[in-house]
Amino acid sequence: MFDAVRNNKRVAQVVLALISITFAFWGVESYLNDRATAGEVASVGGTKITMGEFQRALREQQDRMRAQSDQPIDSSTFQSPLFKRAVLDNTINQRVLALYAAESGLAVPDELLRQTIAGIPAFQEDGQFSMERYERAVRSQGMTVQGFQERLRADLANQQVIDAVSGGVIVPTSVASRFLETQLEERTVHMVQFNAEDYKQKVSVDEAELKAYYDENISEFSVPARLKAAYVVLTPEAIKAQISISDEELQAAYDARKAALEVPEERKASHILIEVPAGASDEQVAAAKARAQGLLDKLKADPASFAALAKAESDDPGSKSDGGNLGFFGRGAMLPEFEDAVFSAKAPGLIPEIVKTEFGFHVIQLDEIRAASTPGFADSKDRIRDELVEEAAGRRFAEVAEQFANMVYEQPDSLAPVAESFGLEIKTTSEWIVADDTKVGDFESAALVKALFSDDVFNDKHNTDAIDLGDNRLIAARVAEEEPAHQRSFDEAKTEIEKLVRTRKAAALAVQEGEEKLAKLQAGDAVELDWGADFTIQRGVPSLPPILMQPIFAADAQKLPAYTGVAMSGAGYALFRVDAVKAAEVTKDDERIKAIQEQYGQMLGNQDLRAFLNALRSKYDVKINAAALAEGES
Repeated sequence: MFDAVRNNKRVAQVVLALISITFAFWGVESYLNDRATAGEVASVGGTKITMGEFQRALREQQDRMRAQSDQPIDSSTFQSPLFKRAVLDNTINQRVLALYAAESGLAVPDELLRQTIAGIPAFQEDGQFSMERYERAVRSQGMTVQGFQERLRADLANQQVIDAVSGGVIVPTSVASRFLETQLEERTVHMVQFNAEDYKQKVSVDEAELKAYYDENISEFSVPARLKAAYVVLTPEAIKAQISISDEELQAAYDARKAALEVPEERKASHILIEVPAGASDEQVAAAKARAQGLLDKLKADPASFAALAKAESDDPGSKSDGGNLGFFGRGAMLPEFEDAVFSAKAPGLIPEIVKTEFGFHVIQLDEIRAASTPGFADSKDRIRDELVEEAAGRRFAEVAEQFANMVYEQPDSLAPVAESFGLEIKTTSEWIVADDTKVGDFESAALVKALFSDDVFNDKHNTDAIDLGDNRLIAARVAEEEPAHQRSFDEAKTEIEKLVRTRKAAALAVQEGEEKLAKLQAGDAVELDWGADFTIQRGVPSLPPILMQPIFAADAQKLPAYTGVAMSGAGYALFRVDAVKAAEVTKDDERIKAIQEQYGQMLGNQDLRAFLNALRSKYDVKINAAALAEGES
């Protein structure tokens, strides 16, 4: 029962869309209330999206993207006007959905909210909901439990609207079946290639041709400027290293947080569920109750048989294999009726009455009571020290970042002063960097590369400004070694140019011959060709490059053999003979049809949702303050 709730895919999808490692939420009041903050970026139905809200949404989306990416994300991505407009559009969409949900009277029951929170992995410990982790995680983001719950309730209401709009698309079986048949079609093909390499000996080039190519494509032979960079990076670790916490501060923080450190009472229980399906008749309910009562009577006579009986009789697939074990849980994790029975028991043992919930009847055994406790100062001080250092570093980052930025600007001839002041190591790249690169050392930053190649840095040998890498990291660099751009002369590039021109002319000859052969074959003339062995390909399995797949399946298969061909850029020509076409036989019960219906339905549902959101944006009179948005992008 409870495991089924925790593993519900729809709930998981909703929550994953709302939660990131950094708890990417802004309060529900930002949906429905006007704020007095200056800098209105947009208005929706008379409510405002302030500059503060917009900047917060930008930061939260950046955090989500970084958390989901296996590779570092170039900070310049987040400075893109397209990125910022996408975040604003998403914020507007959330607002219009919230307004529509409120106007339509959509409500989220307390029980659904409770089940959703209990199922969030971030709030669980050893697979069980932990009230301590829940409250600590919410507090760590500067939110109250009530504020978090109201935000989640609003988002679940929005999801009701989304599901109603995008979840009802039905794709006819005939459409999915026809698409599947098309993708499964197979064609047996012979191929002849006219390779450019084979025509090079037929090509002649002279000095004038080579010089003309050089003059017409002179930019191809320029060598860009390149450099190696020295750099320093200010990280949260560097800031934390400068922070010390005294024992007196630790004791004061412990005293202030002592109540919050308390671990509430938890209880471990096992159960046997006799499920009652939704809409069950009175007879079915009575039968389930009688079955549960019979099991309870057996257990009263032999309490030690609880685990074996749970494995044999329980209808809860998530716990029956473990003898009905639900593990430890605190108040608020289970359904009220179940929870009241467990927490009202005075001592471990069989609970003498069956308990009814919306899922059916439960026979419950209280296994263990873990009393509420508060860890002592000695056990808590290391964690409190880490928390205080983290908080202090967060508060000091803006101040330290400004000092770092000022120092690299005010002392532009060296990185040594800033490195010494902040205890940083000056590193130098081993690889050469050109202006089109986006990486300096281990860091992705197109903005930093651009700064390194600016006149002030590349020519005048100054430091770059401090560049934001995200995640509270700043980097500054300077040129350690450079080579200016220069133009290769015709004589230097002559051998390379000859290869290019010869290959290009050879490829043209190969294409010409291939097209001539194809024209004769299509006219019905006999043409001697070495077709080689046949092979079979399927439309939905790209076993050849798309440039080759397309003409093969575009060839008219009404009269076989069918001939087609395609020029391969710089490589020659490919000529195909389609000898056989095998149509797929798809039965009505083919499982793949259902998968295609779901995927196609999802695509159509997304289209419907976009249309619905556009309609809502018109209904609620969305206005964007272009000037304020541009200010936010600066």
